[in-house]
Amino acid sequence: MSTPPKAAFATLFTKPAYLPGILVLHHRLVAVGSRYPLVAMVVPQVGEEPRRILRERGIIVREVDNLKPEEGVHVLSEADKRFEDTWTKLKAFELAEYERVVLLDSDMLVRRNMDELMELQLPGSDWIAAAHACTCNPRKFPHYPKDWVPENCAYTPLTHPAGATTPTAVRADSRRTHKLLNSGLVVLTPSVSLMQSIEDYLRTSPLVPTFSFPDQDLLAAFFEGRWQSLPYVYNALKTLRVIHGPLWRDEEVRCLHYILPQKPWHHRPTVVEQGTEEGSYQEMNQWWWQAYDEVEKEMEKDDVQGLEFVRKHLQAA
Repeated sequence: MSTPPKAAFATLFTKPAYLPGILVLHHRLVAVGSRYPLVAMVVPQVGEEPRRILRERGIIVREVDNLKPEEGVHVLSEADKRFEDTWTKLKAFELAEYERVVLLDSDMLVRRNMDELMELQLPGSDWIAAAHACTCNPRKFPHYPKDWVPENCAYTPLTHPAGATTPTAVRADSRRTHKLLNSGLVVLTPSVSLMQSIEDYLRTSPLVPTFSFPDQDLLAAFFEGRWQSLPYVYNALKTLRVIHGPLWRDEEVRCLHYILPQKPWHHRPTVVEQGTEEGSYQEMNQWWWQAYDEVEKEMEKDDVQGLEFVRKHLQAA
């Protein structure tokens, strides 16, 4: 039996509003029997109280500096201001104390063990693996790229059961939208030199001002021809359940991703919200709340201080 690599899951923590999400992310990794720790990449502006709570829950706190383009180089639309901090997710490449890192967003719910990603064979240490971006643009956002339509989406040709194991291939002649990834989950090999190259690219590439989604578009551009597509089950965007029904199966999902501004911790489902967009996601939101309630019970049982601090941020936007 081979020795498991020195590896970790990692997530970015820039503000207390994401604390409930990180606690649930960690809880579910433990619940599914993962052998690997969760590392929270914490920026300087985060206070001591949330850091203490993370440590008490068994999450490794790793200090990182904020990362962003030079002032004025990249401007986000008003609708996407929430992405301002996400450049710093790229600091996962700096975690060179690990041989392998799987970067996760904090708005994810782990439903099945996915430790196999720690030993996923990549063509080279300068490659990454990720699932595709969904480019259907069901909300018809006018500021999204014009080629973001269902017929160009990498998920549209896929159906169950093959789609759960075989994603759309990424080739040199693939359409542009098939070369786009979602950065909610990224398998990577940390390296000081690779991190330096990414930072240089962020500072010098003329493409940076054109990116609609900060870290996500940078990864797709920087690793063009060097990223391997993963099946949707590792980064199951919640919208796929609604708009790609022929592909989605609840029981296949390893990691559910609560994309879009409304996070499950902003609102506990109480009644069926028929006819609303959030009503379409209500059952999935309830899955998150079930996990959160388990976290609260554990914190109360273990007498972990700070539960009121966590509760205060449950509905923080």
